[in-house]
Amino acid sequence: MTLAKRIIPCLDVAGGRVVKGVNFQDLKDAGDPIELAAKYYREGADELTFLDISASVEERNTTLDIVRQTAEEVFIPLTVGGGIRTAEDVNTLLRAGADKVSINTAAILRPELINEISDRFGDQVLVLSVDARRAGTKSGYEVTTHGGRTGTGIDALAWVEEAITRGVGEILLNSMDADGTKAGYDLPMIEDVRAISSVPIIASGGAGSLGDFAPALESGADALLAASVFHFGTLTIGQVKAELSRSGYSVRR
Repeated sequence: MTLAKRIIPCLDVAGGRVVKGVNFQDLKDAGDPIELAAKYYREGADELTFLDISASVEERNTTLDIVRQTAEEVFIPLTVGGGIRTAEDVNTLLRAGADKVSINTAAILRPELINEISDRFGDQVLVLSVDARRAGTKSGYEVTTHGGRTGTGIDALAWVEEAITRGVGEILLNSMDADGTKAGYDLPMIEDVRAISSVPIIASGGAGSLGDFAPALESGADALLAASVFHFGTLTIGQVKAELSRSGYSVRR
């Protein structure tokens, strides 16, 4: 049986509002997170990802009230990321209504956090967010933190392999080179991560037109994350799913 490919709108939240920019710069207001979440749920989103993009930079926790209110409005898996530093933070978010959590910076600073979360809650709740860009590492990709603003020198493919052995359930692969450009997903990066990943890959960064989605699946993605094209009305989830269905992919209607 072929698993349906998932379409996941991403709500990048800063200061209680959904924002979107190019390479995480020049952020524009895109609306109220709870209203947008409810809209995407009605339109047929398979999941929602909610990233508090200023939480790590400002060294504070994700806005729990928004998580709670969103969970009351939508009945599809909700992934929450931003500012998660401990297994207890995960417990708090799951109790507030999140189904999965996404970690990035804290796991790089202390990789044992992956084991702690996976051992306590199971790998199905844990998504590793990998903000990768081209650099002079062994694989040619480097992991970045703080919304792509800070290089780590860590090889992205080696990090993905280590994280999988420690117990992550999915990889959210965000190409910092493609983010917000609307020039299409980063197909070479998806292919390279697919070659070493035994867990599902959610591709993120670069969706700009209907023709961008199927190639990312062909390159090895299991799910597709997008933000700008949905927030600013370029495309609807229904249009994307219809196009993928025409391309021979199984999608949930």
